[in-house]
Amino acid sequence: MFKDQFIAYIHDLQNRICAALEAADGKARFIEDQWERPEGGGGKTRVIANGNVIEKGGVNTSVVFGEVTDAMRTQLKINGHSWFACGLSLVIHPYNPFVPTVHCNYRMFELYNEAGEVMDRWFGGGTDLTPYYLFEEDARHFHQTYKNACDKFDESFYPAFKKTCDEYFVNWHRNKERRGIGGIFYDYQRPTAERDADWWLAFAQSCGDAFMEAYIPLVEKRKNTNFTPEQKHWQEIRRGRYTEFNLVHDRGTLFGLKTNGRIESILMSLPPTVRFEYNYQPVPGSEEDKLLQACLHPVDWV
Repeated sequence: MFKDQFIAYIHDLQNRICAALEAADGKARFIEDQWERPEGGGGKTRVIANGNVIEKGGVNTSVVFGEVTDAMRTQLKINGHSWFACGLSLVIHPYNPFVPTVHCNYRMFELYNEAGEVMDRWFGGGTDLTPYYLFEEDARHFHQTYKNACDKFDESFYPAFKKTCDEYFVNWHRNKERRGIGGIFYDYQRPTAERDADWWLAFAQSCGDAFMEAYIPLVEKRKNTNFTPEQKHWQEIRRGRYTEFNLVHDRGTLFGLKTNGRIESILMSLPPTVRFEYNYQPVPGSEEDKLLQACLHPVDWV
C-alpha cells in the first residue's frame, strides 16, 4: 500500500535526523517513548534535553487513524467515514541564543468512505527557522538549501511555499509579527494525473532529506559562541512569541487536540523556559531589533 511507503520513509528520516543531532550535540541522547492511541495507531516520540547544544527538543513520528467524529466535521471540515494520518514533526530549542530554533514537519492524510476506499489524500509539510540573532549568511544558506530541494521538482515551488510559510507562522495579534525568518510550508497538496502520490512522496523525501544540510552546519558554526545573560533573556522573550503561535494559531496543535492526540507529544514543541514581559521592546537599531524587523518584514533571502 502507498501509505506504507510514507510510513517507512518517516521512520528512516527520524533515525537519521536523531543521529545527526546527537552527533552535533556531543553529549545528550534521545530517549524514545512509544505510545498507542486508544482510537487507533500510535507513535514514537523521541526527546532530548540538557545537552551541550540542545536545551530541549523532540523528533516525533506518528501513525494514527480512526473514524471521523462530529468535532472533526465541524472544526476541521473533514467529511468522510474514516481517516488516516502519518508524519514526522520536530522542534529543536538550543541552549545558546546564537543557535536558531528549528521546526520541521512532513505528513500525509487519507480520507475513506464506508467501503474503505480512498476519497481524498493530501500532503503537507515544511521546515522553518527561528533565530534569536540574525546572521544573514545563515539565513541565505537555510533558504538556498530548501530552494535547491524544491527546484528539482518545480521552480515555482520555492517562492510559492516560502510565501505560504511567511503568511502562516504569524502572530496576527502582534502586528503580523512572524515567529521567525521562515523557510517553506505547503499543505493540502493533492495528487493529480501529472503528479501522482509517488511524485509527492518523492518531493517530501527531497525536503525531508534537506533538513540535515540546512540546519546542522548552522549548529556547528554557532554552538561555541559566547553569550551574555542579556542575550539569553532576549532568547526567552522570543521563545514567548513561539509559544503564543503554537498555542493560539497552529493548525497542527488544533488537529492533535481535536483528534484526541497525545498531549505530551503535541506540546513537545513548547520551549523549556520563556518570558512574557509587559510591552517589552528591544532597543531601536540593536541586534535584537534587527531580528525583530526581519520578523515584521519578511526578506527574500535567495
